[in-house]
Amino acid sequence: MRIPIPLLAGLSLAVLGCAPGAPGTPASTTVVPAEPGERHLANIRQLTFGGNNAEAYFSRDGRKVIFQRQERVDAGCDQQYIMNADGSGVRRVSNGLGRTTCGFFYANDQRLLYSSTFRHAPECPPAPDKSHGYVWPLGNLEIYTSKLDGSDLRQLTSDGSYNAESTVSPDGKRIIFTSTRDGDIELYTMNVDGSDVRRLTHRVGYDGGAWFSPDGKQIVWRAGYPKTAADTADYLNLLRNRMVRPSRVEVWVADADGGNPRQVTNLGGANFAPVFTPDGRKIIFSSNFEKPRSGEFDLFLINVDGTGLEKITTHPDFDSFPMFSYDGKRLIWASNRNQKEAGETNLFIADWVE
Repeated sequence: MRIPIPLLAGLSLAVLGCAPGAPGTPASTTVVPAEPGERHLANIRQLTFGGNNAEAYFSRDGRKVIFQRQERVDAGCDQQYIMNADGSGVRRVSNGLGRTTCGFFYANDQRLLYSSTFRHAPECPPAPDKSHGYVWPLGNLEIYTSKLDGSDLRQLTSDGSYNAESTVSPDGKRIIFTSTRDGDIELYTMNVDGSDVRRLTHRVGYDGGAWFSPDGKQIVWRAGYPKTAADTADYLNLLRNRMVRPSRVEVWVADADGGNPRQVTNLGGANFAPVFTPDGRKIIFSSNFEKPRSGEFDLFLINVDGTGLEKITTHPDFDSFPMFSYDGKRLIWASNRNQKEAGETNLFIADWVE
């Protein structure tokens, strides 16, 4: 799904695209200077150049990255690509039909996980109705798995609801994902073959973008729960029309089975794309809480108990979708920095400095 994207009107809502330059051609990285105050980021390199590129996630060995790309800022539909972590060897792994999102490596980096609309509609889905304001569509997405070359494609869900935002537990046994199969937007887990589906959340509102902690004992996700009767009515009306408004979401954690849920952030605005640090002690996420109605998102670190908030990026635009390499030495994320065309989003990688 389209996870939160810049809220500025001039920026594309389809920033979840992928791949540097022309698909299938090696990319040469460009060194980009850190902004003042970005003390944790060293040797920043730009991996993609043009279009909209986002949701880039490392393979477990740190050698490859899966991401999604929209070929042009204002046209096209997101597809899944993989590349080497230096930006070379770009190739599309999805079939080019429909819209895809949420790629992930698993099975000792031998298989990929992602969601696509292509079985329900091979064409690119239409954009949501702008009369509702800034909303995300909850389209007919199913979860698929394939080999790294796109072959051996297998469908894991088939209920015609929204099934996306999936990641895999550290032991490789369970997939956690977001689905509307029961009428609301909830978190579920299932075996990697699609069996034994279990619902984790039960509160009215949006629950999505979940990741397991490195030890597999906890989960982190973004949640937006209506606070008033008017909020609830607006949320349910959008849901009936297969849409959700993501402008107010906070970071939550819980036990891996959904028990003991607790709120980590209470910042206001949109707080999303949370991922545990490799030691499991902190969470890195993106937020626009400093300017809640803007597209100025930055990366932040926070302790799992909600203390110790620290700002990581300071570029005056969009920085989001962070992930540490599993050894904790590098950070990859999507940003509007160094753009050549208004609205383009590219992928950047940096050495992490404690």
